Amino acid sequence: MKRLAEIFWVFFKIGLFTIGGGYAMLPIIQKEVVETKGWMTDEEFLDAISLTNSLPGPLATNSATFVGYRVARAPGSLAAVLGAATPSVLIILLIAVVFNNIMDYPVVQYIFDGIRPAVVALILYAVIKLAKSAKVGEYFNWVVALCGFVAIAVFGLHPILVVVCAAAYGLFVRGRVVKAVDARKNRKGGDEA
Repeated sequence: MKRLAEIFWVFFKIGLFTIGGGYAMLPIIQKEVVETKGWMTDEEFLDAISLTNSLPGPLATNSATFVGYRVARAPGSLAAVLGAATPSVLIILLIAVVFNNIMDYPVVQYIFDGIRPAVVALILYAVIKLAKSAKVGEYFNWVVALCGFVAIAVFGLHPILVVVCAAAYGLFVRGRVVKAVDARKNRKGGDEA
């Protein structure tokens, strides 16, 4: 029961202090789950985000479900999802009850004008952090990342199609290319000896 309360509280804090959706939550989730609690490694977290991002539904809820399940099975998933969703529900209820036309107030607009760049910074931080975990520094990974970006940004391909193509590339091409390069290095090493 203590573990479930801990999972709930971690995701409650994440849900409470994150504005901007799932991608803005990623650095906070990563910090809590990987660095603070040690429930996953950076690589496991990246794999979890890759998996949960390919599922239907909000990234924050999907990743909370995955992490909660990883830590404490089905009860952990429930605790994590409730923790992540509760702050949003409470805030929306408060806004609906107390602040009828809150968005019409200039002060609120100024607050959101200030928050938007911070959300962009959180998303950029998540991209950089995940790129390091994904070993995007490797030549082949840069090629896939660049091709995926061009396919989406320039040609307007659907992100799911890009993910499927990248998975097919990894499955059918990357393994063969790496094996061929390794074999060539081994042959050169054997010729020099």
